[in-house]
Amino acid sequence: MSRTSTFLYGGNVHANGIRQHYLRYGGTSGARTSREPVIIVPGITSPAATWGFVGERFGTTFDTYVLDVRGRGLSSASDTLDYSLDAQAADLVAFARALGLARYSVVGHSMGGRIGARAARTQPAGLVRLVMVDPPVSGPGRRPYPSQLPWYIDSMALAREGTDAKGMLAFCPTWTDEQRQLRAEWLHTCDERAIRASFEGFHTDDVHVDLPHVAVPVLLMTAGRGDVVRPEDIEEIRTLVPQLVHSHVSDAGHMIPWDDEDGFYHAFGDFLGAPLPALAARQL
Repeated sequence: MSRTSTFLYGGNVHANGIRQHYLRYGGTSGARTSREPVIIVPGITSPAATWGFVGERFGTTFDTYVLDVRGRGLSSASDTLDYSLDAQAADLVAFARALGLARYSVVGHSMGGRIGARAARTQPAGLVRLVMVDPPVSGPGRRPYPSQLPWYIDSMALAREGTDAKGMLAFCPTWTDEQRQLRAEWLHTCDERAIRASFEGFHTDDVHVDLPHVAVPVLLMTAGRGDVVRPEDIEEIRTLVPQLVHSHVSDAGHMIPWDDEDGFYHAFGDFLGAPLPALAARQL
């Protein structure tokens, strides 16, 4: 570990009846003691380890937990596990409770944003803010999610056989070698049953019905490329969430921190209680 790393440890907790694995960054020293912790919930095929670079940055400012969603990374997976959005949302609430987080914010990317919204609908004690980063707005009677299922299934099959950054090039052509290598290392930990269930849920779960019940402040962050959230979608969400704050990262696709890392951190502003430092200004 480098001298300036904010990584503390990886851990497991039994919550909502399963093992939930997480990575912790930052801790509660210094100015972090006066700020709410942050739980980061990644997307459909993103184990916590692939969001480590984001955890490092968040750890400079907040006590940060990056979660392995069930069926990903080192969290529980099995052929009998419930991989529904409701189960994932219940996991998130139970995770915060098991760790004794009295007040916390949730930052969910893509599928993680939908998990955060479904969890926030229940108005759990302790949740004080929700950030939805380019969440799929697909659902019953709506346009489909722009990515195709074979993109996930084929890349996971390759990862299970064993591959490297070069093997991931066809699937992630705009990523750096380092980013593709990390995906090649961890993608095999994504359970295909979980990914199929979540992808189907993108089209069968209506997250728009959750939004009017979200009582906490909400930040919607959207990407300039990728066609996941369009301007008309933003306006619809505004009507459902009157307290909505919107930020836009114009020079990024759906995987915003991979495409424009500084733009991603800048887009939070002080919504979480303090701004995140720019890359060049990183300090503990």
